[in-house]
Amino acid sequence: MAGEIPDLVAHARTGTGKGAARQARREGMVPGVVYGGGADPMPIQVPFNDLLKKLKAGRFRSTLWNLKIDGQEDVRVICRDVQRDVVKDLPTHLDLMRLRRTSKVNLFIPVVFEGIEGAPGDKKGGVLTVVRPEVELRVTAGEIPEQITVDCSKIEIGDTITISDVDLPSGAKPTIDRDFVLANMQAPSGLSASSDDEGEGEDGEAAAEG
Repeated sequence: MAGEIPDLVAHARTGTGKGAARQARREGMVPGVVYGGGADPMPIQVPFNDLLKKLKAGRFRSTLWNLKIDGQEDVRVICRDVQRDVVKDLPTHLDLMRLRRTSKVNLFIPVVFEGIEGAPGDKKGGVLTVVRPEVELRVTAGEIPEQITVDCSKIEIGDTITISDVDLPSGAKPTIDRDFVLANMQAPSGLSASSDDEGEGEDGEAAAEG
């Protein structure tokens, strides 16, 4: 289970319709609605600056949020849509969906690489190059992993770690069907250059003998 689900602070919105939405925007709020989860739709409003900051940080629509509204129990939601001003490209409305514990959602999960220090490739001066520090998985809302852990203790220079090499949490599945790369252990640049030079020397000697 994820240890830290980020908060999304909102306020209940009393009015509905275009007039109430315009009033919310004049007060520095972005109107929205929360629906699903077996409950009635609820109009809300989110502080404009807070929402804009979260949108600029990225992954807003693929992040599980802990929705906090005064006087109500926290509820987990995921964003289904953010409407924007066609000219200014600023948020004007958002739709949030409540999640049940059994709901399936696509979320980006951090990848942690352990055991690098002391691995065979590390002892030879190799460098682990991380291709994907996070991966998008389809997971159950009630069983969201905090991270994916990759054991690198046996990795050699030239080895590649793909998603199929990782034991994913129960019920989690990558959103990409192919076997994609997470990281690889590369030879140190000096060793690579030295190997290239040696190869060129052998070719030159062979040519001379010929």
